[in-house]
Amino acid sequence: MTAEEMWAKSCAANDVNPATRWEAWAFCGGGPAADELAALVLEGTKTATASAWIAYENEGAELPKPGDYSVILYDNGSAAAVIRDTKVSLVPFDEVPAEHAYKEGEGSRSLAEWREVHKRAFAPDYQAAGREFDPHGICVLEEFVLVYPADARH
Repeated sequence: MTAEEMWAKSCAANDVNPATRWEAWAFCGGGPAADELAALVLEGTKTATASAWIAYENEGAELPKPGDYSVILYDNGSAAAVIRDTKVSLVPFDEVPAEHAYKEGEGSRSLAEWREVHKRAFAPDYQAAGREFDPHGICVLEEFVLVYPADARH
């Protein structure tokens, strides 16, 4: 199913105006991790994500805000799910709480593992800006709910 098709079905199922702003994206920009993380969303384990603020700065992109919708894509570009942000926080990397790492639902769900994985994930964003990774750099923390397909959750 395409992102557009899933968005239309989600709007119909949830009584949302189809003209509401939404974005389509894959976790980690694609690759095998995108499929693994989409599966965690569908099973209800993953209810949060994080990105480096510098990535938004590099791209001149608008920061997410509560109420924003996203169609989550698999690596092949097909739609996996629709989520809606419920909370967005700007937090220094070294101050991200263990609770957020747990909500991301990945691996052991520990803060130590979260920091290790996200340092590697964010490093290219810093390199693109001509900078070294900053352990005090701002992270964009998003918490979300799965809105479609609602029956995917266990």
